[in-house]
This record gives sequence, C-alpha cells and structure tokens, in this order.
Amino acid sequence: MWSGEQPAKNEHAWWDMPTRPSGQPAGPPPPRRSNRAATFAVVASATVVVACAAVAGYVLLGDGEGSDPGPAPAPPTQSGSRSPADSRGEAGPEPLVRGWKVVVNQDRGIVFDVPPEWDPQSADWIRYTAENDDPDEKPLVAMRAPAHLKEKWCTSDENRDGSVEDTPLASVGTRGNSGAADPREAASEDSRAWVYGEYAQPDRGKVASGRAENFTTRSGLSGTLASAYSTGVNSTKKCASDGKAWTFAFRDSEGEVMSVSLVGAAKVPGEVSEATVRKIMSTVRLKSG
Repeated sequence: MWSGEQPAKNEHAWWDMPTRPSGQPAGPPPPRRSNRAATFAVVASATVVVACAAVAGYVLLGDGEGSDPGPAPAPPTQSGSRSPADSRGEAGPEPLVRGWKVVVNQDRGIVFDVPPEWDPQSADWIRYTAENDDPDEKPLVAMRAPAHLKEKWCTSDENRDGSVEDTPLASVGTRGNSGAADPREAASEDSRAWVYGEYAQPDRGKVASGRAENFTTRSGLSGTLASAYSTGVNSTKKCASDGKAWTFAFRDSEGEVMSVSLVGAAKVPGEVSEATVRKIMSTVRLKSG
C-alpha cells in the first residue's frame, strides 16, 4: 500500500513505472475499488484514500491489497479555492509567467506553471488511467501533483447508481518514467497512453501520434515534446469526446527520464490550445535547493 512517502532510490511506485503497452503487466497494481472507473486520483495522508477523478466515490483502503475497504470517509476537498501554496509550499518558487500558478512535484523536483484559471491539486494527488475491463486496474499511465482546468467541466451519472461523476476539461501533471529508453520514447508512449485510456478505449485504432520534436524550456531543460490525439470517438456517454495529449520528457540531474503530460478534451468549446500547451511546457524546470 502506498503510504505517501517517497520511494527509496532505485525503487519506484506504480505511478513512476514505464507506460504499459497493451497486454503487459505494470508492476504492483493500485488498490482495488468497488466503483469501476478509467481514471481517478489518490490522496496520501495517515491513511490512503482513493478518489475518483472521472467518477465520484471514495473508499478508505486497508493495510494491504485485497483488505476490507471499511467505511467510506468524507471526500477530499477539490475546490477551485485551493491555493498554489498547497503544491509548492509557503516558500516555494515564483512563477516564470506573471500571474500564473506554480505546481511542484516535490518528490521528483519538477516545477511548472499553469494559467490562473487552473486548479493545482495537493502534491500527494495521483491521477491514472486503466483499461475499463481490467479488474486489477493496472495503470496504463499516471501523473502526480496534477492541476485541473474546469474540474467539473462535465458531470454525469452514467451507471445510474446515484453517484455524480465529474470530468475535468484538462489535466497536467508529472511522473518518473523508470525504464524508458530515452525521453523520446517516454514522450511518445505517454501521450498515446493518455489519449487511449481517457478517450479512445477500447479502440486503439482511433489514436494517432503527432510530431515528436526536440524541445527546450525557458530554464534550458532539453528533451522531447510529443503529442497524440483521437479521431472518431463516438459514444452515447454524456462526457465522451475526442481527446489530445502532449508529453514533454527529459532527463533530470541524475540522468533519470521524467515527464510532464497535459491531457484534455478535443474539438470542444474552451479546449486547451496548442499555444497554451507550449507555454506551460516552456515553464518546466527542476526545483533548486
């Protein structure tokens, strides 16, 4: 069970594992939930709480995999009133873009900025996507310390169980890519995995790759920026849409591959523009000190 502590060196939690190709296992799976969803987030505290990002529902996990989940606690706060200080600390770095908010993955030392209308979650939040029919919910790809744009962009109760489900317009967060051969591989695979998991599944044929290009941030951090998008997603679900994702992958000061991914709905009013994506990615930097 994840306790919220940083994994020891050379040990990687499941959200830092390589992106999982179809049909291959992905290391230790996350704890099971009673309500199935493709994406959700995890909050770490004295106990671990799993909270749906794509569906509403919260369970208190036991001390090990398969343990009785026990009573459901009150859901963590996800309001737009959360201040950037929750992600970066009181003495955190200043934004590179005036008026923007700073988001920090403290464990990985990755910093980036988001526009003021985005809502950074706490540094302990994890969001991942899995196959809809996978009972073990092995992550295809994940992000930590995300920021959401319009957390309640679409609300529905698709399975009619009385539990309201909120879907954000877009999310951006960071992860380690343990095992990735290089930044180009990580950027290409992560962007495709996000689009497939969040929008196109079960049809991988509806996922297309954009260009993978060399990219250097304002701080001089160099790596690869890759994109992916879906076409022809046609579903009767209220919140279904085509989607798109960009991943900027790079090596940190120790040579490990890290990445920042932005995933969001496409071909919808208010979707995140490529110019905004590039501006966000241009602010990615390594935390000093």
